[in-house]
Amino acid sequence: MKKITPCLWFDGKAEAAATFYVSVFRRGRIGSIARFGEGAPGPKGSVNGGPHFTFTPAISFIVDCKTQKEVDELWEKLTADGGEESPCAWLKDKFGVSWQIVPRILVKMLRDKDAAKAKRVMQAMLQMRKIDIAALKKAYAGKGT
Repeated sequence: MKKITPCLWFDGKAEAAATFYVSVFRRGRIGSIARFGEGAPGPKGSVNGGPHFTFTPAISFIVDCKTQKEVDELWEKLTADGGEESPCAWLKDKFGVSWQIVPRILVKMLRDKDAAKAKRVMQAMLQMRKIDIAALKKAYAGKGT
């Protein structure tokens, strides 16, 4: 077991969500599924938590991406079938889980010691939903967006 294991509480479609997530990420896999037994708070054999809790953007998964291709692929898959785009690399998938699809270079440019470069990158990013690495590089170089 890893030191931190996320637990997502779904009111329905937990297995569908798990299957979806392992299809989105190349090395994704379902390790095991714990189903309710007799006398549990849900129907025997089910894996859903029930309507007691919902997802909010206060909790999100950040995905570190190396390339624009990776950003594009994950963005497309996670916003498909009812997902919602949000500003600044954020999105919500069709199950209501929030994600941040962040190219590694964005973090590097935002941490640049040259405050003017970092500020230009921040201003460019604030205008985006899905991050466009080429546009960030233009802003970083001072060539506009």
